[in-house]
Amino acid sequence: MDATDLEPEHLERRQHDLRAAGVEIVTGSVIDFAGVARGKTVPLQRLSSFVTAGMGASPSWNVFCIDDHIAFTEKVGVVGDLRLRIDPSALCVVAPGVAWAPGEFTEQDGTASPLNTRGLLRRVSAELAADGYQTLMGCELEFALIPADGSFEGPWQAYGLGAVLGEAERGFIRALVASAAAAGLPLDQIHAEYGRRQVEISLGPTDPVRAADNVVLARLLVGRAAEACGLRASFSPLASVEANAANGAHVHFSFTDSAGRPVFSGGDGPHGIAAAGGAAIAGVLRRLPEFLGFYAGSVLSSHRLLPGHWSGAHLCWGLENREAAVRFCAATAGNPNGASAELKVVDPSANPYLALAALLWSAHEGIHDGLGLPTEVGRPPSAHGAPVEVLVPEQAAVIEALAASAAAVTFAGPDAIEALLAVRRHEVATYSQASAADLAERFRFTWSI
Repeated sequence: MDATDLEPEHLERRQHDLRAAGVEIVTGSVIDFAGVARGKTVPLQRLSSFVTAGMGASPSWNVFCIDDHIAFTEKVGVVGDLRLRIDPSALCVVAPGVAWAPGEFTEQDGTASPLNTRGLLRRVSAELAADGYQTLMGCELEFALIPADGSFEGPWQAYGLGAVLGEAERGFIRALVASAAAAGLPLDQIHAEYGRRQVEISLGPTDPVRAADNVVLARLLVGRAAEACGLRASFSPLASVEANAANGAHVHFSFTDSAGRPVFSGGDGPHGIAAAGGAAIAGVLRRLPEFLGFYAGSVLSSHRLLPGHWSGAHLCWGLENREAAVRFCAATAGNPNGASAELKVVDPSANPYLALAALLWSAHEGIHDGLGLPTEVGRPPSAHGAPVEVLVPEQAAVIEALAASAAAVTFAGPDAIEALLAVRRHEVATYSQASAADLAERFRFTWSI
């Protein structure tokens, strides 16, 4: 946030404008290491305090698990206090009488907490900028739109027009489009997905921090629009086994260099990829096996990240290859935003700030190390001439690979890694023997807002 955002006069004007818009309460949120949204709410007259001093929050917020168990660590226990401070530049109205803003954890003296993942993403983005690279990111979010009775039955066709034009679904889409426009969410498209009652929305490209904010805002607005139409939205990586509703949260990213040139087009490599662009893709793929816990580390993630599910389960890249972990989208008339790469393995159980930061850090490391672009896999990996490595999705293996990664500690810091491992190891210990159907039912709405 800019320093002017903290000036008393600016906050007074902001409060006046919000009151004029009918706002009565302000809510601020963070995403914990289990990917769950947590937050606090204040009356509008306390806006200034929410921004400058913050609201108290136990450090244990960072080690809440998907079942609300608290996975205490040596550093995170019952003693201590953090402050949840919101970013006033991102305030928007999300429901009648309610404004929302993303928050960050600071220590009581105002210094950044090592558990502040939004701040981590801002730092990683700034490091890229310091080397001359500007970043754009945008996410595609999948979710299941479920009637109040919980049934996945009824008329629905994969990518079908009729699937999104039923009375409730039509009302939901209209409500979502209206609320997104009012809140400034760049909603690019909406369509029915492959799974029964599954919907996907695409969010337009923006700077990395705002892109992660938009993921949270989209989940919030989707939830409110669904509720208004007698529906519920599930952002679980596996909303239903029978309905084949496995949800992703794919991340598109692109860079320009210090001269303003895109690194994914206009170069000498395949499909116009420049050397820096190839190095960025190589960096993401190099770290992917050990960083998978940042992207798809929950107990439900392994039930989505499988070959044949278009989830990016193969450790490779390819032009418009939906089975590749990194799908490349070339600069063509069909891509008005220009060329981009898409990391397909990310799912909604990931903390979006941490996931986007890990992706950018890996890409930047690849550029710094001058990595060469790996050989493209331009066919379905199962039909490729040479064997293509398949990512190991089992949660215990994913988490222990992260635990063994020195690069992960360098990137995120030991405190953040300790918290993430504690949360996910609880899932392994408690739920590794549970069936996919039982897990899907129990945690269907864990990542909803």
